[in-house]
Amino acid sequence: MSPSLPLGDADLERCNVSRESRVRLERFVALLLQWQARINLISPATVPDVWHRHVLDSLQLVPLLPAGITGFADLGSGSGFPALPLAIATGLEAHLYESNGKKVAFLREALRLCQCRGLVHQVRLEQLKGTTVPKIQLVTARALAPLTELLLLAEPFLAAGAVALFHKGQDVDAELTEASKSWRIQATRFPSLTDSRAVILKVEEARRV
Repeated sequence: MSPSLPLGDADLERCNVSRESRVRLERFVALLLQWQARINLISPATVPDVWHRHVLDSLQLVPLLPAGITGFADLGSGSGFPALPLAIATGLEAHLYESNGKKVAFLREALRLCQCRGLVHQVRLEQLKGTTVPKIQLVTARALAPLTELLLLAEPFLAAGAVALFHKGQDVDAELTEASKSWRIQATRFPSLTDSRAVILKVEEARRV
């Protein structure tokens, strides 16, 4: 069983979460905790705070979505954050990229159980370069890599016009400075709802210098 939903109505309303979505989010968290007993999906220390630390952290992307979006790609999906809460709350088609076979199995079961539209792609992100990727308008990643490396991994989507929403921590200034040596970046920072030291970095343009 999943813990009872500790998020307040104000948090969920701010993220445009419907009553139906709440039920499916609870279903997802229950599945996550069931699989957590077998494989390490999230840090054990964060299990008691899974709703705030992981679910709300993912849902805060909803108000930042680009207009007219129909689908998104999530890089290094792992435990399904932010991809599954985002797909549940919005109904968007989700393309999840993960190389670990056990995590791929979990993600496929989560998509099925939560009735989300989408596909899980079992592939190393470095192999995406030069391949045809889905036509989507957004690429996301959470706790995956420093910004310079992240832009390289996301380049197939960014080059096709996608916007990026990246969860970033307190080192975001240093990461932007380093990335600007090889990328021309147009980005906006939004304060995180779950961590005063963190931001959501919205990258609207990133081109190699």
